[in-house]
Amino acid sequence: DHQMNMLVSNEFGQYFVRLPLQKAANIYHGDALEVDWSNIIDKRDLSYIIGNPPFIGSKLMKPAQRSQVMKVFNGIEGSGNLDFVSAWYGKAAKFMVDTRIVTAFVSTNSIVQGEQPGVLWHFLSRNYNIKIHFAHRTFKWNNEAKGNAAVYCVIIGFATYQNKRYRIYDYREVKSEPNEVAASNINAYLVDAKDVFIFSRKKPICNVPAISKGNQPTDGGYLLMSDEEKEKLVRDNPMLSTYIKRVVGAQEYIHNIKRWCLWLVGIKPNEIRALSSISERLEGVRRMRLESSDPATRKLADTPWLFREARNYDSFIIVPSTTSENRKYIPMGFGNRDLIPTNLLLIIPDGTLYIFGVLTSEMHMAWVRTVCGRLKSDFRYSKDIVYNNFPWPESPTDKQKGQIEQAAQGVLDARAQFPESSLADLYDPLTMPPILLKAHQELDKAVDLAYRPQPFPSEAKRMEFLFELYEKYTAGLFVEARNKRTEKQIRKLNTED
Repeated sequence: DHQMNMLVSNEFGQYFVRLPLQKAANIYHGDALEVDWSNIIDKRDLSYIIGNPPFIGSKLMKPAQRSQVMKVFNGIEGSGNLDFVSAWYGKAAKFMVDTRIVTAFVSTNSIVQGEQPGVLWHFLSRNYNIKIHFAHRTFKWNNEAKGNAAVYCVIIGFATYQNKRYRIYDYREVKSEPNEVAASNINAYLVDAKDVFIFSRKKPICNVPAISKGNQPTDGGYLLMSDEEKEKLVRDNPMLSTYIKRVVGAQEYIHNIKRWCLWLVGIKPNEIRALSSISERLEGVRRMRLESSDPATRKLADTPWLFREARNYDSFIIVPSTTSENRKYIPMGFGNRDLIPTNLLLIIPDGTLYIFGVLTSEMHMAWVRTVCGRLKSDFRYSKDIVYNNFPWPESPTDKQKGQIEQAAQGVLDARAQFPESSLADLYDPLTMPPILLKAHQELDKAVDLAYRPQPFPSEAKRMEFLFELYEKYTAGLFVEARNKRTEKQIRKLNTED
């Protein structure tokens, strides 16, 4: 009230004051998740609920806070992975039943990304018929707290009834001003498309190769080494060159950073003893694993010369688990037996040019931008949410597959023209070579044609199409599972008879 009075004074050039303030808000002090809101106010008197609940990620919550969240969501599967702010959505939704109240909260953008939308918004929709009326998509908010912490936020307005007019506020960049866009519907991913919920899935919904994480060292750093450390080890003991391979995580792969590892898979005990120069490193691994609180890690102390996983493939597609959102495409590629991928990469063993081509296309990137989790604003590519739920082209012809493979090879050939440049250099929006950009655009056209003959005029239309295709695929999987279950039940009955 006082701030508004000061603004009026500035606007009209005269002193306007109303102190002491005669009107006061009815402030109730308490824990909003523990208090029964109905004891504070009659909800029939309310028009709006607004708030800026605490921003605490699911992995940073205290046990008591996690318990509060799970209580609001009745302990449903996945509720333990929801951010703290989600509890306010659940509490408000339950309070809003049989009213025309509209609620809007400022929230961390994680509640509309990755695994959380499928848990949170499916619960709100199914239990309270919640509909999103308006939404500000991700923007960067600098608050006025000490330290001026920056967070990536969304604002979501919702109610328990359909609206006549839906509005999405889009941000060209996280710091830019919003652009208002009319929508026919707003789903859990803040996209103008049907209400679709994507859940964590262990296998792909389409007939494509499985994707998995690379090898996790769990070594305390003792099996890994820099360029200089590798050279010194080999200089002191030339025999070691046979057992050293290049190792790559997301940063090493994208920025072309040279790192190496001891790769002693298949080595004989007498050979290990002969390599006395690495005994100190192996003892470090053994000690680190023994001191772990994880029983599985302590068991690994028996084989300190091995990574936690020791998979070495002849050929595989490389997918960085984390990459900057500023890149138009995630810089994927191919690896061979000379390269050891860590768990900071995702890999597709024996992946083909066709698989690579579709994954590094604009069509797949639209899916990534919409459904993947984020680290601040960077993409966090996941197998269970992004890859396993991705709707691949429905029935591509051999000709269409061949065109995608040819265009995918064109991307690799364009990269090969710049051997001194890292993928970070090649995929920086400011330094991406025109020949590489053109190669990607040719690939985008080939992939689009495998989905449908008409071009996609916008990313919104791509997502509308992909969500519909996702619904079609998952409905087919449901029918298939139901039929299999029925057959199993029939066989059981026949056996009993």
